Amino acid sequence: QVQLVQSGGGSVQSGGSLRLSCAASGRTFSNYVIGWFRQAPGKEREFVAAIGWSGRSTDYADSTKGRFTISRDNAKNAVALQMNGLKPEDTAVYYCAAHGGYGLAKSLYDYHYWGQGTQVTVSS
Repeated sequence: QVQLVQSGGGSVQSGGSLRLSCAASGRTFSNYVIGWFRQAPGKEREFVAAIGWSGRSTDYADSTKGRFTISRDNAKNAVALQMNGLKPEDTAVYYCAAHGGYGLAKSLYDYHYWGQGTQVTVSS
């Protein structure tokens, strides 16, 4: 089992940047694929980005590709999501999640462990 604790987020104007962090404790962190998801009011939780065990493999939603960057530091048991060029439609509660399987899963149902969520608000 792994526990995930998120930090970062907040409010920013359109075009600004924010950085989200996800710190893990518990079992060997490097054995887990980490994903970021987000959920806007009245909408389903959607995939944002994922990173593989070593950090060499990454995947992004079309809506975040080129603006967001996911990274991990296994020595520190941490994953970050750097968000640049933020838009009002990026406003949501963001969650980090972990799964111990293979592949950069995009479905939230593949992830077994979740952070507490953090609010990101982008104003126009």
